[in-house]
Amino acid sequence: MLQRIRSQRIDGLLQSEIRAMTQACNAVGGINLGQGVCDVPAPDVVKNAALAAIREDDSIYTRFDGTQRLREALSRRFQSYNGLKYDPNSEIVITIGASGSYAATLMALCNPGDEIIIFEPSYGYHVNAALVAGLRPVLIPLAAPDFAVDLQRVADAITPATRAILINTPVNPSGKLFTRAELEGISELANRHDLLVVTDEVYEYFLYDEDQHLSPATIPGLYDRTVTMGSYSKTFSITGWRIGFAAAPAALASAIGLVNDLYYVCAPAPLQNAVAVGIEQLGPWYYADLRATYQRKRDQFCGVLTEIGLTPIVPRGAYYVLADVSSLGEETSKAAAMRILHEAGVASVPGAAFISGPDGQRLTRFCYAKQSHDLDRACEQLLAWGRSR
Repeated sequence: MLQRIRSQRIDGLLQSEIRAMTQACNAVGGINLGQGVCDVPAPDVVKNAALAAIREDDSIYTRFDGTQRLREALSRRFQSYNGLKYDPNSEIVITIGASGSYAATLMALCNPGDEIIIFEPSYGYHVNAALVAGLRPVLIPLAAPDFAVDLQRVADAITPATRAILINTPVNPSGKLFTRAELEGISELANRHDLLVVTDEVYEYFLYDEDQHLSPATIPGLYDRTVTMGSYSKTFSITGWRIGFAAAPAALASAIGLVNDLYYVCAPAPLQNAVAVGIEQLGPWYYADLRATYQRKRDQFCGVLTEIGLTPIVPRGAYYVLADVSSLGEETSKAAAMRILHEAGVASVPGAAFISGPDGQRLTRFCYAKQSHDLDRACEQLLAWGRSR
């Protein structure tokens, strides 16, 4: 028998609490508002394009950085939506989801022992992928309910070992949008200390109350040192297709592309072209409808949480909501989440999966990216449970 099973890279890492709650939910036949699977139907134009590509035997490797059509579609979209110019031939890399972009970026641009600043509440994959890459995550807590960035605290956290700052906007799980003033402050620090900035903008189309998306790379001083990551997993409801991207100045993108090739070779060819068709053919109406639909779901679900005494921190973006479960009297957020699952039949994710401090034990995260009939049923079950306790 092997004397050593696990590598040092994964010592101390456990299965994601999100996946664990999904398994617990499946075991009791509950409604899963924990994992952000986004199980609403994908647009027909995207599905039909994938089927057509498969029937046409679009089955061979693409270039390591993706198909020409998708890179060009993304280049046009970056300019029209984000206000950013990226050369499709040298500054965009198609990856296996945004998680693939992140992994390739860390391996290509950071060294073992480097530090990366990550704001809490944070998405667990951001922390754990950094650990596996040999980096040391430095967590900066942001206080509820507005999650404002304390720039002095960020400055104090920077050491000679600091290599990068991660910005997730809109934030999973809080729905926070980074403000222009916060990003300008981060730009000043990044330039003063020669830091890389890595952004995760997966939820850039999920915005509410007239808010607009602000890509950090548009802030003066950030473009040349920023890797902008995203995907269409959420936007087109194709989380299992794993089509993401990284965009950056050519020197950075070239290094990311090298690692992307070594790790993944390329993203699935027919699915790349289907996403390109979606970008080309789905106009502003699609994104306006996306915003309106998810705002209705947000308002519906937050209304239910308020009524049953699990006060929500109403998100400004993404499709998650953090709810205060301290009224349940449980010692941990895991205990509170399990109680809600077993008594109401609705799964959430304990706040401790995203927040290492005390707030992590009083909050849980719900995902409302569900088909309307499932969300309605979850609301009904939560209301019945809340009124009976």
